[in-house]
Amino acid sequence: MFPTIGDLFYYLFNVRISFPVQTFGFFVALSFLLAYIVFKSEFKRYEVNGKIHAFRRKVIIGKPASVLDIAVNFLLGFLFGFKVLGIVFNYGAFAQEPRGYILSVQGSPIAGLLAGLAFACWVYFDRKKHVLTQPEIVEQIVHPYQLMGLMVFSLGFFGFIGAKLFDSAEHIDQLFYNPWSTLFSANGFTYYGGLIFGALTYLYIGHRYGMKQVHLADMGSPGMMLAYGIGRIGCQLSGDGDWGIVNNHIKSLWLGWLPNWMWSSRFPHNSINAGLPIAGCNGNYCNQLVKGVYPTSLYELVLCIGMFLLIWAFRKNIKTPGLMFSIYLILNGGERFLIEHIRINFNYSVFGFTFTQAEFIGGLMLLGGLAGLVIITLNKLKNKPLVN
Repeated sequence: MFPTIGDLFYYLFNVRISFPVQTFGFFVALSFLLAYIVFKSEFKRYEVNGKIHAFRRKVIIGKPASVLDIAVNFLLGFLFGFKVLGIVFNYGAFAQEPRGYILSVQGSPIAGLLAGLAFACWVYFDRKKHVLTQPEIVEQIVHPYQLMGLMVFSLGFFGFIGAKLFDSAEHIDQLFYNPWSTLFSANGFTYYGGLIFGALTYLYIGHRYGMKQVHLADMGSPGMMLAYGIGRIGCQLSGDGDWGIVNNHIKSLWLGWLPNWMWSSRFPHNSINAGLPIAGCNGNYCNQLVKGVYPTSLYELVLCIGMFLLIWAFRKNIKTPGLMFSIYLILNGGERFLIEHIRINFNYSVFGFTFTQAEFIGGLMLLGGLAGLVIITLNKLKNKPLVN
């Protein structure tokens, strides 16, 4: 496994570089970038097709920077200096545990204050150059795809909160025992928590600007599928704990072409240091699992990226509102529901039924998608003209 991008670079090119950014975090960031591109493309396509529309927004020009503008820019600058410049001045601590450093209170207060003042002065003097004797109210035309910056930032923020809350719910005993450590740990995020909170945020912003929920759901489906698949690449390469149960089955003869690590893997050098020490390995990330497990993150990345390519290829032929979203729910929910049967996870027991959180949500998505298809079909039959 490759806990950091530096490890992956060494494996690919046999050149050792000091680049401690964690592989999982890198691919999560990459998933956001690629999803942004896909979302933006779909927003433009739906606007051309007349399903969503540009809108007018009134703005005041010629005003000096307000106290709120200066305060917000100071806060952003402080966070930038505190963490980013703090990494430069405390590189050793960052290199030892990048994710822990970023999600901790470690940083450089002096660099934060200087950067905050620089950001505040910048907005103040920039606005001062354009101050008018009498501020004017003008109308701007805003295209829906121009909201993507706001959406991506908001989705990332609230998705992060949702992922942490859902993971805390999966480890409720740890939450009660040590709530502060559980909530603010650098580890432990649940995909569906991030998806649900992010989706609600996305739907709210779109609705606020006059877009129909059904079109928002359809437009977002390809991007959500791709983002999930790209994120699973990070899970697989880093060995972040999203693996399956122990695989005691012997590989079938017809799967002889399949590399052994695709069938059963011990995830050596995994990023969470799970398992037993590897002989002859010194330093961090020197553990591997005792027994081989199903590499479920590999199966999911292949399935989800493949399903994204499928719906992307046929997206222009899917014209009925709600159909794209129903297909997404069936594919993604069905995939996750099935994969949970060989994936290690916390099990809930209700009325004699045992299931995981992801299995339950995946099942609901699958049923929701099937219900959507039924509703769409019934509506088409209802509106179908009579033929003699």
